Amino acid sequence: MSDATTHLLLPYILAAQAQKHVTHNEALRILDGLVQLSTLDRDLTSPPGSPTDGDRYIVASGATGDWAGWDLNVALWTDGAWLRLPPRTGWRAWVEDEGLLLVYDGAGWVGTTPSELQNMALLGLGTTADASNPFSAKLNAALWTARTVAEGGTGDLFYTMNKEAAGDDLGLTLQTGFVTKALVGLFGSDRFRLAVSADGSTFFDGLSVDNATGIVDQPRLPRFKAYTNYDNYVGVGTWTKIGLNNTDYNDQGAFDAANNHFVAPVDGTYLFGATLLYKINASATARMRGRLVLNGATEIRGSLGEISATHVSLATAIWLQTMVPLSAGDTVELQGYFRVADGYFAADHTSFWGCKVG
Repeated sequence: MSDATTHLLLPYILAAQAQKHVTHNEALRILDGLVQLSTLDRDLTSPPGSPTDGDRYIVASGATGDWAGWDLNVALWTDGAWLRLPPRTGWRAWVEDEGLLLVYDGAGWVGTTPSELQNMALLGLGTTADASNPFSAKLNAALWTARTVAEGGTGDLFYTMNKEAAGDDLGLTLQTGFVTKALVGLFGSDRFRLAVSADGSTFFDGLSVDNATGIVDQPRLPRFKAYTNYDNYVGVGTWTKIGLNNTDYNDQGAFDAANNHFVAPVDGTYLFGATLLYKINASATARMRGRLVLNGATEIRGSLGEISATHVSLATAIWLQTMVPLSAGDTVELQGYFRVADGYFAADHTSFWGCKVG
């Protein structure tokens, strides 16, 4: 009959043994050292200088001193001496200074984290995953970097996302306080879209790219083309706002037809142009001028134009074009002026247009 247990080598109390308490206490000492095994370190080859009773270590290879020959064994400091506990296959030990759980495989201590994670139903990193978000991560930074050529890789890095059919959705959801503020991807088609929202329910496309042609569209870009459907009479010597009361298009309602001017919806740089077509009243010797005016008072630099020769009614025209930075709420209007003789700015062909360019 063996005098020790099979797995933990705890000493048996033998028949007719004297001082049975010594054997019993020895078994308890070993149990106390091995049950719920947690070691302080696994990298030391010699004992620390001032151990505390109950300290345990996994002895590193190449051990010396009191640990000589104890490589990969558990060393327990108890009752003022080191006790050697040889590991058996399957023993588990927590390494406190690394926060690592190890298993003894018969030849060495190995990590319990598998080298491959396959077909997992849920994975939570710093948080709990659930059926709606099978992979969930709560962290402050993430890094994806290419495996280099020196490491056996290609140096390239591709992050691939795939949807089943064109009519499905594929994209990134960007949120603040778990309220969606932007969507980037392919939503309901294979056309690339960037959409934004203030409340997470109503979205506006800021950018759209046709995947068949590569043509880029900005559906919410402020742009307009306005015209007058009546002849605007302008007297001699007075700058007069042109009554542009109709629009061919007016994206985002940027042109106010009731007040005959453009209103900047947001800060930015805007490009404007205008056409003023002359129509005679009494004399073709009228001197015709045109300009764009900021906030009803200030002539926009570079927008002034004049034709001083004798005009041909419904044929002579001025073309104006300029670019100007505006603040939200600024207005721009088209004005006309006559010297020498009065006249009209003709219906339908007198127009004003513009758009945001930056």
